[in-house]
Amino acid sequence: MSARRVLVVGAMGKMGERVRAAVASEPALRIGALLEAPLSPTIGKTVDGFLVTADPQVALATSDVVIDFSLPSVSMQLLELAAKAKSASVIGTTGFSAEQQARIKSLSKKIPIVLAPNFSVAVNVLAHLVRQASTLLGSAYDAEILEIHHSAKRDAPSGTALKLGEAVASGRKKVLRKHAVFVREGEIGARPPDAIGIQTLRGGDVAGEHTVYFFGTGERLELTHRASTRDHFARGAARAAVWLAEQAPGLYSMEDVLDLKESL
Repeated sequence: MSARRVLVVGAMGKMGERVRAAVASEPALRIGALLEAPLSPTIGKTVDGFLVTADPQVALATSDVVIDFSLPSVSMQLLELAAKAKSASVIGTTGFSAEQQARIKSLSKKIPIVLAPNFSVAVNVLAHLVRQASTLLGSAYDAEILEIHHSAKRDAPSGTALKLGEAVASGRKKVLRKHAVFVREGEIGARPPDAIGIQTLRGGDVAGEHTVYFFGTGERLELTHRASTRDHFARGAARAAVWLAEQAPGLYSMEDVLDLKESL
């Protein structure tokens, strides 16, 4: 089978650079097209033997699968075109609205899509472990999540922090939106027993750090993942692209890619 052609979105950015490197190191993949924003100074230049374009339809014409770490508005526009072109899509963009998420689910009836807030293999294993810990420890242990990212990150809390919150809630058979606490200020009273706290820090060039705390009486369990580079996100996305190329239309997660089971 020939290597799948990959459209790299934001190809000349920091994440795009790492995705290009990950694709180049994966025998089952090869670059198909490089897409950049219309005002990028790289438009029209040749990089790694490929012309950088701002036209998504031109880029999709030479691609089998899209890898997209951009902005919700950009991702949605591209996904509409990808569905028409029958190009599978790997989406690492975060911050989608409820309406956008519903549209992504609808478009997944036409093409296979992997949507994940974090493509790190270790982070997805962390979510799996958090779900297990939440089930085993139960509500007697207070769950809190702290996430740290670089100062340029636009959305808060991070998609990964929300994913970990969902893992805590799932382990306790709860619904995150009913128990999540994002802000604490003033006289807040005693902590509700089923609360799932998610707090955010921003600063510097932190690639990503997430810690899930389970506070018991006289003890606590901490599960932490720290990222120092973007490389593992890109490698995970490339791994998802290889897997996705063989799937039927549908909306998938990295748990599907890694075959992580919900059960203990």
